[in-house]
Amino acid sequence: MITFETTDKKEDLQEILILQKANLKKNLSKEDAEKYGFVTVDHDWESLIGLTKIEPHSVAKDNGKVVGYVLAMTKKSRFDIPLIAPMFDEFKMIPFRGKTIADFNYMVVGQTCVHKDYRGQGLIEGLFQHYKTAFSERYDFSITEIASSNMRSLKAHQKVGYEIIHSYTDTSDTHWNVVIWEW
Repeated sequence: MITFETTDKKEDLQEILILQKANLKKNLSKEDAEKYGFVTVDHDWESLIGLTKIEPHSVAKDNGKVVGYVLAMTKKSRFDIPLIAPMFDEFKMIPFRGKTIADFNYMVVGQTCVHKDYRGQGLIEGLFQHYKTAFSERYDFSITEIASSNMRSLKAHQKVGYEIIHSYTDTSDTHWNVVIWEW
């Protein structure tokens, strides 16, 4: 039976890292990355613990085993993962509701992933609904960026309500779509 919960438990975090490693773009064939999607940031134990000390993460579990996750990240994590610093810089320039994104108290989807054996079963929708329930009272909205080459991820985010509000190309020539989910 699938359950959804927030977690900061060591054993769940270890299972998140295992699932993440199996779905890193660098660990997938080009065909699998295009067909099934991928994750970009390769968290180490310390960076995942750092995120967890700020907010717990949303997980989907099947009989106690993590089979999907949405990592929670806030502005406080801005300097903890160098790969995502350009995203936070970009937030300073994106107009939204008469301000810039950086002026809001937002929650960032630090990463989302569902185990390959559980895809297409509604877990992503369940994970995001749980994420919204856990954080919508304390944060104005949820935001993240998705590589244009990761169409499966973009479609999954749009399915639950995320909308593209901005696009840009970073210094490594990766094109990103910034998506927001207004709660």
